[in-house]
Amino acid sequence: MAKRTKKVFTMQVYPDQVAEYIRRHNPVWPEMATMLKEHGVHNYSMFLAEDGVTLFGYAEIESEEKWAAVADTDVCKKWWDSMAPLMRTNEDNSPESKDLREIFYLA
Repeated sequence: MAKRTKKVFTMQVYPDQVAEYIRRHNPVWPEMATMLKEHGVHNYSMFLAEDGVTLFGYAEIESEEKWAAVADTDVCKKWWDSMAPLMRTNEDNSPESKDLREIFYLA
């Protein structure tokens, strides 16, 4: 198995949209899940912090290049458009996201 890199980030959901955000992820669109797997994304999880608005994302990725290419897919753009009313986004409807740097790991 190829070595995977961890991708960890935060995003912000609007407080009055948390329930809808959760509903739309259970389950995520099948075509979205397939596309992510095809782009080398594994073990992708989202968590909601106790503040009720901060989302914490974790994914294992095969490469930064494949991860970046997700944004160019039609299904991703459609997903972003559908999620934009629920969370803070950039002008292209991509979620505002802040990468987190790993500082400790215990295997």
